[in-house]
Amino acid sequence: MIGRRKQVVLALTALLAAAAACQNHERREPAAGGRPAPSADRGFTLVASGDVLPHTSVIDRARYDAGGAGYDFRPMLSGVEPVVSGADLALCQMGTVYGADGGFSGYPVFKSPPQIAQGLAATGYDGCSTASEHALDDGAPGLRRTLDAMDRAGLRHAGTARTQGEARSVTLLRAGGARVAHLSYTYGTDDRPMPPGQPWAVALIDRNRMIADARAARTAGADVVVVSVHWGTEWQDAPDRLQLALARQLTASTTKGRPDIDLILGTHAHVPQAYEKVNGTWVVYGLGDQIAGEMYNDRGVQDSRGNDSTLGRFTFAPPARHGDRWRVAKAEFIPQMYDLDSGRVRDLGQAISDGAELEGVRDRIREVVLSRGAADDGLVMGE
Repeated sequence: MIGRRKQVVLALTALLAAAAACQNHERREPAAGGRPAPSADRGFTLVASGDVLPHTSVIDRARYDAGGAGYDFRPMLSGVEPVVSGADLALCQMGTVYGADGGFSGYPVFKSPPQIAQGLAATGYDGCSTASEHALDDGAPGLRRTLDAMDRAGLRHAGTARTQGEARSVTLLRAGGARVAHLSYTYGTDDRPMPPGQPWAVALIDRNRMIADARAARTAGADVVVVSVHWGTEWQDAPDRLQLALARQLTASTTKGRPDIDLILGTHAHVPQAYEKVNGTWVVYGLGDQIAGEMYNDRGVQDSRGNDSTLGRFTFAPPARHGDRWRVAKAEFIPQMYDLDSGRVRDLGQAISDGAELEGVRDRIREVVLSRGAADDGLVMGE
């Protein structure tokens, strides 16, 4: 596989019927480096990051880093590679679709170089959520082109689909001793209609569907269910009313006393938002933009917050009894920023030696992340 593969990847197709009846096909791949099969009593660490939005300046940087021949996104992610590759499972948010034949562009209609998938995989990412408002920027061809490129890179995906069968499937990944389901949904597609005859192409936010999908994933064998949600109000540090309501509803859903969803990862707002434990489940309202060019807020003013983000890192411990919930034993956030001058993602959780400005960025991120009392529930800043 491309990049540092950290777990056995399990591909499983489970039909998400209303009755949650599942018909599945399983494909096992050998563990990287001949590692032994995971033990069911071993925990795992999950790392998640926010939107990857290659604006034109980001695309130009990747071309420069490739020496003018192609596009290389690995250098811009090298600063967070140790954290990402060190996790048992790493998930990102691919906020754009890929262009073809050099027809690449940034905002407002994103068509990114497909080499971004290779860069993410080489950094250590195992999969990405792909449901976003830009998922149909190039219609069905762009969506298909994107998922094809991710497949070639060995990067799993959830939230968009090329076929109805794929839309009805759940992505399961092996992490430590657990099988982790990754589901992904978006609030909309920027008023772009679904492709003709393909109403299933992009998964849209619907509370009842999301809960049904989570239950079906559990029935299909998922030990942990992770839901990525593209939601919220752009440029607003605080989660909005709809985010708060949906988080309460999703985390309150249980089956035989066991929560249906174990972790919620939010994206879209362009700025970091709070982490919060809701009904005993961690919710990240907004991870921020991990990669983005110059960002202009809703007043048309360049806003450096659009280049701030966090990596969420959650250490899961196995249950004491079979069938019980996998527990988050440790919750961390790692502040980061995309440096526009160098074209690099910088890990701000490490010691900062080059001035008070970056310390100010880190402190601003920390204040927002902890603004809803997450420190009282054990959230700490990691390195």
